[in-house]
Amino acid sequence: MPKSVYIHIPFCIKKCAYCSFLSGLSPINKDVYIDKLILEIKKFYKGEILKTIYFGGGTPSILNTHEIKKVLNCFNYNQNSEITLEMNPKTCNLEKLKTLFETGINRISLGAQSFDDKILKIIGRSHNSYDILKSIENIKLAGFKNFSIDLMYGLPTQNIKIWQNTLNKAKNLALPHISLYGLKIEQGSEFYLNPPKNLPDNDIQADMYEMALETFKNYHHYEFSNFAKNKKFVSKHNLTYWNIKPYWGFGLGASGFTNNKRYENETDFMKYIKNPCAEKNFYTTNLLEEHIFLGFRKLEGINIRKINKKFSIDFEKKYAPQLNKFISSGYIQKTLQGYKLSKKGILLSNSVLCEFLDD
Repeated sequence: MPKSVYIHIPFCIKKCAYCSFLSGLSPINKDVYIDKLILEIKKFYKGEILKTIYFGGGTPSILNTHEIKKVLNCFNYNQNSEITLEMNPKTCNLEKLKTLFETGINRISLGAQSFDDKILKIIGRSHNSYDILKSIENIKLAGFKNFSIDLMYGLPTQNIKIWQNTLNKAKNLALPHISLYGLKIEQGSEFYLNPPKNLPDNDIQADMYEMALETFKNYHHYEFSNFAKNKKFVSKHNLTYWNIKPYWGFGLGASGFTNNKRYENETDFMKYIKNPCAEKNFYTTNLLEEHIFLGFRKLEGINIRKINKKFSIDFEKKYAPQLNKFISSGYIQKTLQGYKLSKKGILLSNSVLCEFLDD
């Protein structure tokens, strides 16, 4: 049974220009939504003790503490469970953080994105750099030891100097965890309809990524985009995804994975409200390819013994041409457990990993 849960909260103060997620809905209907969400949880969740719970969105911190507690009360968890709430700096006041901590939330994921106020305005964020610093101060004062901030590169008007300044500020804050995201303009976002100007090109974005690697070289770099101060602060919930472990997804448009099959909830708000307990529409995916793609995202790489056992294959024989090609070119390296991408392999990971796809 799944030991992790993702809870989708689709409401936002303001939808960001780069965001293509199912979010941005007005919180006017959040009371009704929470009631329906709880109905869905009670139908499918079977009472197992959870290792991780993750409130994502959207802006989950738009909910009040009572609403968050109502959802948490649906689950069984203990003092070892990681319970994460995504927060916007505009909703990160000290009083609320204290009540969240008392409620059981023990990890905060703060959507900072940049320490440059002009860029924050261009991408549609509702906060400024001062709000980020104040939020981090409040998070610490409220008692949180485990928290993370998101930073984005490849943003409009962002150059090497601006990015290095953002990295330096993050480094000086001695954060427990940092997640990096390169800008991707996808259908459903404002940037898709109105492409921004002055975007850094691919070479500059690669330089930005390498700068981040150098800046956080003393961190535990455990996945392409994730850096933990030490192993104690790795995101246990995200490791559920990268290790392809089962998890429940509850809420509008949420995805889940159980019994080796994936599902996605209803994406139409009114249809979800009308029938939150609809049976899950499961579909199959190529799990071998997922194990390869997601396994290579981890800096430790893939464990071929586990893959061979799970899929009854000889990985080195099946993928001999790809392995020979990319080992000789220096994009893939042999490890004690299997294989991992080299530093330059990470920079070209999409091109490298595409060759592991079946025709």
